[in-house]
Amino acid sequence: MITPSLWRRMASWIYESMLLFGVVFLAGYLFGTLTQTRHALSNRHALQAFLFVIFGIYFVWFWAKGQTLAMKTWHIRVVNKQGQAITQSHAMLRYVASWLWLLPPLLLALPLQWGPATTSAALFLWIIVWALSSKLHKDGQFWHDAIAGTRLVVSEPMSR
Repeated sequence: MITPSLWRRMASWIYESMLLFGVVFLAGYLFGTLTQTRHALSNRHALQAFLFVIFGIYFVWFWAKGQTLAMKTWHIRVVNKQGQAITQSHAMLRYVASWLWLLPPLLLALPLQWGPATTSAALFLWIIVWALSSKLHKDGQFWHDAIAGTRLVVSEPMSR
């Protein structure tokens, strides 16, 4: 099985983030309606926790089936080390470990009281460093895949 290139994986990730905009919109609307939130900053920590759970459901569901819509578009599939479909527990571990893409600079921003511009710059730089660090892995994997015992492979497009 062929491992997808870094660029293909990152393109899929960018496309996934665009698709997640719709998920965030619907989940935010549902949360606001159910909690009767009238101001955007009210209940923001509860909304963030709710979105964490919604994202978890989204990714665990699709990864356990092999791929998300963005992964399908870029012909990428997530599999275990033996090349088989992953279980929901592997998908959950992969989801939690994938937060390493964002958590380090966000956790650093709290005690240092960084503003939005500094935090955004730190996030951008961290994502670049974290993506390039996959070159340090012997198989070129992203680290959350190495932690979860999963890997991304190029899947053949379905013939018509």
